[in-house]
Amino acid sequence: MQTDLITDESEIRRAAHSLKAMAHPLRLKILCTLSKGRINVQDLVEQVGTTQSNVSQHLAILRDKGILSCHRDANKVYYFVEDDRMLQLVRMIKEVFCKH
Repeated sequence: MQTDLITDESEIRRAAHSLKAMAHPLRLKILCTLSKGRINVQDLVEQVGTTQSNVSQHLAILRDKGILSCHRDANKVYYFVEDDRMLQLVRMIKEVFCKH
């Protein structure tokens, strides 16, 4: 059976890079929460149920990997998923691993 697999080395590295960034349970939970739209850090902390320090550490990793972006509005920082392909991937993960 022939399937379309990734054959380009740069695409393989980019995919592995993104998957590695998403592979932590809290980072995946953050992405699931951000799939609903932009959210400020304090609301994100409340929704994922951990400390601000912990959330900030994982947000920085996702931002450094190019998955998230942020913008400041007065004294609040809002995060959002920069790459819509990551949202597609989160939906696929849900479809494969979560009960419907």
